[in-house]
Amino acid sequence: MAKFFDRLEPEHIAFIERQALFFVATAQDGAHPNLSPKGYRALSVLGPTHLAYVDLPGSGNQTATHVAQHGRITLMFCSFERTPLILRVYGKGKVLRRHSKEFAALAKQLGAKVGPHTRQLIDVGVQRVQTSCGYGVPLFEYCGDRETLLRYHDKKHAEVDWEAYLDERTRSQGPIVG
Repeated sequence: MAKFFDRLEPEHIAFIERQALFFVATAQDGAHPNLSPKGYRALSVLGPTHLAYVDLPGSGNQTATHVAQHGRITLMFCSFERTPLILRVYGKGKVLRRHSKEFAALAKQLGAKVGPHTRQLIDVGVQRVQTSCGYGVPLFEYCGDRETLLRYHDKKHAEVDWEAYLDERTRSQGPIVG
């Protein structure tokens, strides 16, 4: 049975911090929802009502476009460990663009997670938390992060004007804020 909370409880935070993978869901009015997996332990819990994650350039920038429209964002964490659990965080997101004052301030809090590959930061104010059983989630063993995306960006960084590339990849899906 699902349980709801107004904030992240200590056990929720501990669960989130153990996860190597989470999913981000957003939707723009009149468009298909976007669902993206996120790895590299890019997420930080900044308090019981505050999360943020480092967004790397990928195949698109739909999350930022959707969040810019109305701020709605859902993060889902699911246990692939022995103890089943699904945890959803419903919130209001904000996209912080590189070189903005807000980006710099949050980057300082996130520390080493923010690196040369960072496209933008996604700042999430927690509005509601839901837990459910997760009994149907299969067991998997975490073997490590794939280095493919970071190697691709390292190569791209050497070949092109990286700042221009990030700007183009950020704008490619429409306007964002920050």
